[in-house]
Amino acid sequence: MPNIHSPDSAFYILQVLVSAFLAVLFLQSGLDKVIDRKGNREYLNQHFARSPLASTVGPMFLVVTILEVSAGALSGVGCLLLILTRDSTVAFLGAVIAGINIVALFLGQRVAKDYAGAAALVPYFLLAITAIYLLAEH
Repeated sequence: MPNIHSPDSAFYILQVLVSAFLAVLFLQSGLDKVIDRKGNREYLNQHFARSPLASTVGPMFLVVTILEVSAGALSGVGCLLLILTRDSTVAFLGAVIAGINIVALFLGQRVAKDYAGAAALVPYFLLAITAIYLLAEH
Protein backbone atom coordinates (compact mmCIF):
# COMPACT_ATOMS: atom_id res chain seq x y z
CA MET A 1 0.00 0.00 0.00
CA PRO A 2 1.45 3.40 -1.00
CA ASN A 3 2.29 5.93 1.68
CA ILE A 4 -0.22 8.76 1.20
CA HIS A 5 1.62 10.85 3.77
CA SER A 6 4.65 11.43 1.56
CA PRO A 7 5.97 14.32 -0.54
CA ASP A 8 5.05 12.50 -3.77
CA SER A 9 1.48 11.92 -2.62
CA ALA A 10 1.17 15.49 -1.37
CA PHE A 11 2.38 16.78 -4.74
CA TYR A 12 -0.18 14.61 -6.56
CA ILE A 13 -2.98 15.81 -4.27
CA LEU A 14 -1.97 19.42 -4.94
CA GLN A 15 -2.13 18.77 -8.69
CA VAL A 16 -5.62 17.28 -8.45
CA LEU A 17 -6.95 20.02 -6.17
CA VAL A 18 -5.55 22.94 -8.16
CA SER A 19 -6.95 21.45 -11.37
CA ALA A 20 -10.35 20.94 -9.76
CA PHE A 21 -10.37 24.50 -8.43
CA LEU A 22 -9.53 25.99 -11.82
CA ALA A 23 -12.18 23.80 -13.46
CA VAL A 24 -14.89 25.04 -11.10
CA LEU A 25 -13.76 28.66 -11.31
CA PHE A 26 -13.57 28.92 -15.08
CA LEU A 27 -16.42 26.60 -16.06
CA GLN A 28 -18.82 28.49 -13.78
CA SER A 29 -17.66 31.88 -15.05
CA GLY A 30 -17.51 30.87 -18.70
CA LEU A 31 -20.82 29.01 -18.73
CA ASP A 32 -22.48 31.93 -16.94
CA LYS A 33 -21.35 34.14 -19.83
CA VAL A 34 -22.83 31.65 -22.31
CA ILE A 35 -26.11 31.17 -20.42
CA ASP A 36 -26.65 34.82 -19.43
CA ARG A 37 -24.99 36.40 -22.43
CA LYS A 38 -27.27 39.42 -22.47
CA GLY A 39 -26.85 40.27 -18.78
CA ASN A 40 -23.08 39.84 -18.85
CA ARG A 41 -22.77 41.89 -22.03
CA GLU A 42 -24.87 44.73 -20.57
CA TYR A 43 -22.70 44.75 -17.43
CA LEU A 44 -19.51 44.93 -19.52
CA ASN A 45 -20.94 47.66 -21.76
CA GLN A 46 -21.58 49.77 -18.64
CA HIS A 47 -18.27 48.83 -17.03
CA PHE A 48 -16.21 49.90 -20.04
CA ALA A 49 -18.46 52.76 -21.23
CA ARG A 50 -15.95 55.47 -20.27
CA SER A 51 -12.78 53.58 -21.16
CA PRO A 52 -10.72 53.29 -24.33
CA LEU A 53 -12.03 49.72 -24.60
CA ALA A 54 -15.69 50.78 -24.98
CA SER A 55 -15.80 49.96 -28.69
CA THR A 56 -14.20 46.53 -28.22
CA VAL A 57 -16.59 45.02 -25.65
CA GLY A 58 -18.12 42.59 -28.16
CA PRO A 59 -14.87 40.97 -29.32
CA MET A 60 -13.42 41.10 -25.78
CA PHE A 61 -16.49 39.35 -24.41
CA LEU A 62 -16.18 36.59 -27.01
CA VAL A 63 -12.46 36.08 -26.38
CA VAL A 64 -12.84 36.04 -22.59
CA THR A 65 -15.75 33.59 -22.82
CA ILE A 66 -13.76 31.23 -25.08
CA LEU A 67 -10.72 31.46 -22.79
CA GLU A 68 -12.78 30.80 -19.65
CA VAL A 69 -14.68 27.83 -21.06
CA SER A 70 -11.45 26.42 -22.53
CA ALA A 71 -9.50 26.87 -19.27
CA GLY A 72 -12.33 25.29 -17.28
CA ALA A 73 -12.90 22.38 -19.65
CA LEU A 74 -9.19 21.59 -19.96
CA SER A 75 -8.73 21.85 -16.20
CA GLY A 76 -11.73 19.58 -15.60
CA VAL A 77 -10.68 16.96 -18.12
CA GLY A 78 -7.11 17.33 -16.90
CA CYS A 79 -8.22 16.71 -13.32
CA LEU A 80 -9.98 13.52 -14.38
CA LEU A 81 -6.94 12.40 -16.36
CA LEU A 82 -4.72 13.09 -13.36
CA ILE A 83 -6.94 10.88 -11.24
CA LEU A 84 -7.19 8.13 -13.85
CA THR A 85 -3.73 8.17 -15.42
CA ARG A 86 -1.61 10.62 -13.39
CA ASP A 87 -0.89 12.49 -16.65
CA SER A 88 -0.85 16.26 -16.04
CA THR A 89 -0.53 17.48 -19.64
CA VAL A 90 -4.15 18.53 -20.20
CA ALA A 91 -4.44 20.10 -16.75
CA PHE A 92 -1.21 22.02 -17.44
CA LEU A 93 -2.70 23.44 -20.65
CA GLY A 94 -5.82 24.45 -18.72
CA ALA A 95 -3.68 26.29 -16.17
CA VAL A 96 -1.76 28.11 -18.91
CA ILE A 97 -4.98 29.26 -20.57
CA ALA A 98 -6.32 30.26 -17.14
CA GLY A 99 -3.25 32.44 -16.60
CA ILE A 100 -3.62 34.05 -20.02
CA ASN A 101 -7.28 34.73 -19.31
CA ILE A 102 -6.54 36.35 -15.96
CA VAL A 103 -3.91 38.60 -17.55
CA ALA A 104 -6.50 39.66 -20.15
CA LEU A 105 -9.07 40.36 -17.43
CA PHE A 106 -6.45 42.25 -15.41
CA LEU A 107 -5.61 44.42 -18.41
CA GLY A 108 -9.28 45.24 -18.92
CA GLN A 109 -9.79 46.15 -15.28
CA ARG A 110 -6.72 48.38 -15.24
CA VAL A 111 -7.69 50.17 -18.47
CA ALA A 112 -11.22 50.68 -17.08
CA LYS A 113 -9.55 52.11 -13.94
CA ASP A 114 -11.29 49.51 -11.77
CA TYR A 115 -8.28 49.07 -9.55
CA ALA A 116 -10.19 47.15 -6.87
CA GLY A 117 -11.43 44.71 -9.52
CA ALA A 118 -7.90 44.32 -10.85
CA ALA A 119 -6.57 43.70 -7.34
CA ALA A 120 -9.20 41.02 -6.78
CA LEU A 121 -7.71 39.05 -9.69
CA VAL A 122 -4.25 38.81 -8.12
CA PRO A 123 -4.99 35.73 -5.92
CA TYR A 124 -6.43 33.91 -8.93
CA PHE A 125 -3.36 34.77 -10.98
CA LEU A 126 -1.09 33.50 -8.21
CA LEU A 127 -3.10 30.28 -8.14
CA ALA A 128 -2.84 29.93 -11.93
CA ILE A 129 0.94 30.40 -12.00
CA THR A 130 1.30 28.02 -9.07
CA ALA A 131 -0.81 25.50 -10.99
CA ILE A 132 1.44 25.87 -14.02
CA TYR A 133 4.44 25.07 -11.87
CA LEU A 134 2.77 22.14 -10.08
CA LEU A 135 1.45 20.62 -13.30
CA ALA A 136 4.68 20.96 -15.30
CA GLU A 137 6.58 17.73 -15.80
CA HIS A 138 9.44 17.53 -13.34
